[in-house]
Amino acid sequence: MDKQPLYWAANLKLLRTRKKISQQHLSGLLGLNRNKITAQESGKTRNPRMEDLVLIAGFFKIDMDILIKTDLSQIPETQLEELEAGKAVDLTGRHIRILPITVNNSNEENMEYVPARARAGYRSGFSDPGFIAALPKFSLPDLPRGKTIRMFPISGDSMHPIPDGSHIIAQYLQDWHHLKNNTACILVLKGGEEEIVFKIVENQIKQHGTLVLHSLNSYYETMIVNIEEVLEIWTFVGYISKELPAVSG
Repeated sequence: MDKQPLYWAANLKLLRTRKKISQQHLSGLLGLNRNKITAQESGKTRNPRMEDLVLIAGFFKIDMDILIKTDLSQIPETQLEELEAGKAVDLTGRHIRILPITVNNSNEENMEYVPARARAGYRSGFSDPGFIAALPKFSLPDLPRGKTIRMFPISGDSMHPIPDGSHIIAQYLQDWHHLKNNTACILVLKGGEEEIVFKIVENQIKQHGTLVLHSLNSYYETMIVNIEEVLEIWTFVGYISKELPAVSG
């Protein structure tokens, strides 16, 4: 298994220089020996003391896990400024989300269907166990087992040749960091006229903190959404339609 790259040394130097303070000044503020700061920034200290990690992370007001595992030089300036201001920023979409589920008599997770009448209220009810429990249940063969599966209706022709009125079967994605480019997804959005959209997604979370949404129908313009505007992501598994896809020519 490949080792997780660690960015503590580079991040420490980056944050210190952004504050325009010297190693000597920082060591005085933290009550640490300057040589210790120098060794950590150079990467010579491969296993810093936990006490030092906690002290430095607290000084910069940034979560220790982010300081160690995230290359801060590669995230958007706006997000870096929010981190430095002590705000909680979801850089990868990996923050814990509470997803209500229901199970059947065999303690297997149900597959829920979000009908058109419930679609309009999904944005406000997606985290409500009562709302989820009231959704119709469905079962189909050959779907991923042990995964959270839901089915969403779509309307319009933005994903033509998938017909208007199709029902998209999708799998819940917990860790948005693992979203591969050009993946067809159902996205639940916080704002805008459409609560639920079906698009081909380009993942630019690491570079810009955004997702780029493309339609299969070239008539529709590309959309760019900030990850803070996304509530849920579901990756495409299949679809059900009463119509045959349109065949050109």
